[in-house]
Amino acid sequence: MKTQTAATKTPVEHFDAVVVGAGMVGTALAGLLAKAGMQVALVEVKDTPLMLTAFGDHDPLPRVSALTPVSQRLLTHLGAWPAIAATRVTPYRYMQVWDAEGSGNIHFAADEAGTPVLGHIVENDVTLAALHEKVLALPTVSTFFGATVSALQTTDTGRWLVLNDGRQLHAPLLIAADGARSALRKLAGITVSEDAMGQDAVVTTVHCEKSHGATARQAFIAGSPLAFLPLTVKGDDRYCSIVWSTTPQHAEELVAHSREEMGMALEGAFGHRMGKVRVVDSAYRFPLVQRHAAHYVEPNFALVGDAAHSIHPLAGQGVNLGFMDVAVLAEEVIRAWQRGAPWGALSTLHRYERRRRLDNSAMLGLMKGFKVLFGSEAPVLTLARNMGMSGMNQLVPLKRVIMRQATGERGRLPLSCR
Repeated sequence: MKTQTAATKTPVEHFDAVVVGAGMVGTALAGLLAKAGMQVALVEVKDTPLMLTAFGDHDPLPRVSALTPVSQRLLTHLGAWPAIAATRVTPYRYMQVWDAEGSGNIHFAADEAGTPVLGHIVENDVTLAALHEKVLALPTVSTFFGATVSALQTTDTGRWLVLNDGRQLHAPLLIAADGARSALRKLAGITVSEDAMGQDAVVTTVHCEKSHGATARQAFIAGSPLAFLPLTVKGDDRYCSIVWSTTPQHAEELVAHSREEMGMALEGAFGHRMGKVRVVDSAYRFPLVQRHAAHYVEPNFALVGDAAHSIHPLAGQGVNLGFMDVAVLAEEVIRAWQRGAPWGALSTLHRYERRRRLDNSAMLGLMKGFKVLFGSEAPVLTLARNMGMSGMNQLVPLKRVIMRQATGERGRLPLSCR
């Protein structure tokens, strides 16, 4: 709906909610709100949405996520999962973690957790393309691609956005889903704590001599976790996505290697468990910084996903935490909207923050603790972590609890994720 302001004569478009950031998390949130019947605007700086037709027979892209069964349920609820599964997805039923500096190791299996799979490895752009195709087709979603936010105003009735082309959007609820360096969070004046991890993540795609066997593998090498995440391309189950979190100096050396040199480095670091490793894509690096916003909500305003918190990729939980944010926020907002209550009010948004902040804080703290534990070469800590891992491997009930947590089965799940 458009109105005309007397002072500016600029068209103003009114919505029930405006989401800034059409990544996986922001698009999922727009879809949840729109499916309930709310009028939603989705603002994105990139010029065009992704399409699944862009994914042909090429090798997998380097940025992937380990989607939990809970995230899979959310994507199914949004209608995106069948398209993802039909494009390219690799389920993993087992997980192996070991300390390359000692003898500690632990193995997880889906049947021990009472679930068919522990998760699925999916290229981020495949997930995003499926979400774009499903969510952007909803009649109550209006899209503003190729747009940036130039101003943010607060009114008695909500938030007012001014886009770079002069268009103005107004809604009782504005959500920032624009990533770890959120411009909207900064405009709102919400501060964020940053914890530089002293590591860079190096990512690439490899083809191995041995099958991955539906197993996600991770080794701790002198405090630097190296993960081989399973990928299957046209029936070939010898592909893996690599995530090596290491020192900035080592990361710089790795990306400077030729593909042959990097393949040899990966083979040796992984103890030749996957046989010969051939790198099939360029290697990319990015610094690892954990961030947590001082608060998630203000009147008529909320942060979700990386705009609220960003986490070390060690546990592969980043996008899963974001999906849980939007599922909880949408549940609280839709409940208020359906009963005619002010859905942008702090009383509504605080319920979202209470349900999500503790879980996110716990995961951030856990990742920091892992870095300290596995980054130390002190003999006492080395012995403790190896004994702990090996001992835990024998305790199936404890492993089952850990796996339930890792698969996203934590606390009271929103209806869209059950």
